[in-house]
Amino acid sequence: MMEDRIEYRNEHQIDILAIGAHPDDVEIGASGALLLAAKQGKRTGILDLTLAELSSNGTVETRQQEAAVAAQRLGLYARYQHNIPDRGLETHREAAIAKVVEMIRLTRPQIVLAPYWEDRHPDHGSISHIVKEAVFSAGIRKYASEQHLEAYRPSHFYYYFINSTAKPDFVINISDVFQEKIEVLRAYSSQFEKLEGSVSTPLTNGYLESVEYRERLFGQQTNVEFAEGYKTSSPLVLSSF
Repeated sequence: MMEDRIEYRNEHQIDILAIGAHPDDVEIGASGALLLAAKQGKRTGILDLTLAELSSNGTVETRQQEAAVAAQRLGLYARYQHNIPDRGLETHREAAIAKVVEMIRLTRPQIVLAPYWEDRHPDHGSISHIVKEAVFSAGIRKYASEQHLEAYRPSHFYYYFINSTAKPDFVINISDVFQEKIEVLRAYSSQFEKLEGSVSTPLTNGYLESVEYRERLFGQQTNVEFAEGYKTSSPLVLSSF
């Protein structure tokens, strides 16, 4: 079994921690926002909870190589990889929550992102609820921590869309980086292309085109070319109109 791949740096703190079940989840839903944040000089990171070993196409090794390319194209400060069994998130729920708590306390992000809970893939829904619990537990001083890290709770927690087209609570204008987002997704050729020996899946049948359609639709609804949609965990607060 592959060990967790956790890159410990002298300075761990990042601004945005985006969490997914599989390498490529975050890229599908939130890579536009992460690209914009990196261009603004913010430290961005991705945490993948599983190695996606049950994916219909590709191998774990190939997926890790693709994730590294995607990370480079995104300008990530760090990418973290756990090895909770694919499709075993509910079985290992408490361990998964504890791992996410540790990562939140280690990196102390201002913003945490997780998949929206309504999704055709059960793992995406599972991760959504796991991260919600972890965000709360990370701020509880007496919640056990293997690394004895100080309690910390992010200022903001938002949900990104993978397969959902639900009405977003807010959108981020990604028109300037949309083509870069597509290049990030194309790093995962084993998932989105029909290669020799691959089997047909929803991902190999026009999936990138469907992502473009969704982002274009969200953009049209807000008078921009392309936008990523997000849901909030709590009402947004404005100081005034």
